[in-house]
Amino acid sequence: MSAGSLKKGIVLAVVLLGVVAAALLAGYIPRRDGSRALASAAAVRRITPPIVNAVRVTRAAKATEVSFPGNVTPVTEAYIYARASGYLKRRLVDIGDRVTEGELLAEIDAPDLDEQVTQARAALSQAESQLGQAEATLEQLIATRDLAEVTWKRYQVLTATGAVSRQAGDAQLTSAKTSQANVTAGEKSVIAAKDNVTASLATLNRLKTLQGYERVTAPFAGVVTARNVDVGALISAAGSSQGPMRANQAAPSDVPTSGEIFRVAQIGTLRVLVSLPQIEAAGIQVGQAANVSVEALPNRLFPGHISRTSSALDAASRTLLVEVQVENPRWVLLPGMYATVQFLATRPDPPALVPDASLVVEANGTSVAVLQPLSEAELAKAASQGLDTEILSRTRTVHFQTVRPGTDFGTTLEILSGLEDGQYVVVDPGDAVREGALVQIAPTSAQGSGQ
Repeated sequence: MSAGSLKKGIVLAVVLLGVVAAALLAGYIPRRDGSRALASAAAVRRITPPIVNAVRVTRAAKATEVSFPGNVTPVTEAYIYARASGYLKRRLVDIGDRVTEGELLAEIDAPDLDEQVTQARAALSQAESQLGQAEATLEQLIATRDLAEVTWKRYQVLTATGAVSRQAGDAQLTSAKTSQANVTAGEKSVIAAKDNVTASLATLNRLKTLQGYERVTAPFAGVVTARNVDVGALISAAGSSQGPMRANQAAPSDVPTSGEIFRVAQIGTLRVLVSLPQIEAAGIQVGQAANVSVEALPNRLFPGHISRTSSALDAASRTLLVEVQVENPRWVLLPGMYATVQFLATRPDPPALVPDASLVVEANGTSVAVLQPLSEAELAKAASQGLDTEILSRTRTVHFQTVRPGTDFGTTLEILSGLEDGQYVVVDPGDAVREGALVQIAPTSAQGSGQ
């Protein structure tokens, strides 16, 4: 090989080595920079707190619309019993019939009571006759006494002059005193006879009053909602019929049963009874407007008002009994319906309001993850680790605060105690949200909360 060829080979080799070195250097530098960038990003990621969605705690509205179930009942309802014993002679009404005040509903045949009235009339007549005899006897006794007193006055004069003996005068004195005693006894007999007449008259009036109960009448205008008797039924003195007992009293039936004879209700105005929980009781006032709805009549609201409350909570359920009166002129609503009552409840100190997803339910109670600002030491430590200023401004410390939940509105939840206005709570906390952990509020959450 010549010297020139050798020289060319050496140059070519040097060129090839330079190209290879340049290629290696060109690939190494990006990989080195990429590795450094990845390491730097990993370091930043290690010190960057996880992002969480958070919302600011607000207060519920002072006046809020609440709905509670209620039972529809008549404004006035009477269970009609009879005081007379006997058999039902006539029945003039049935369930669903409208009746007026004093209208005859049924008649009871009570011949034994009628005979007692006749006997009482005879006893009264006898007592009146005895009174007449006692008064006539008293008149005779008075006349005898007057004669005895006149005779005694005459004998006093004769005895004083010696015309008659003292023995005869004493006899006349005794006769006058005896006549006076007989008059007194006669007066008492008249009083006793008068009392006997009064007692006999009272007995007769009592029996006549009971006889009047043979006619069963409506106490007020309304509708007959129950009928438990039929013609021929035996009515007891307590007023209930001695009919059969159904196996299922709640099942629909037209078979007369024992119990009240009739039931009459006024349904032109209805009462809806609602049991309010203690938290809503303070915001309810008598006269407040309310709306009533029933499932059987969708898209219809019946306006009413709170007519009265029990003014005391039930010790067992801690609820307040509230009565809502609703006008029902067309009888659209019926007693016994299950209704929903809506009204505005005013609370002087409304509870906190948070998303429903922020509540954490554990065995030891319920809590929410509250985000607290970092202390000065925590800020300095995070800054020394190279945490970005913007991220640092959104970084918070997690603290699980025990709370007492209230009404659940589906997407939002009332918190009765444990939270303050302006605090941040984590929505749907994950595994990264632990007590004392550092997290950062998502930028959209911070902007939406006014930060």
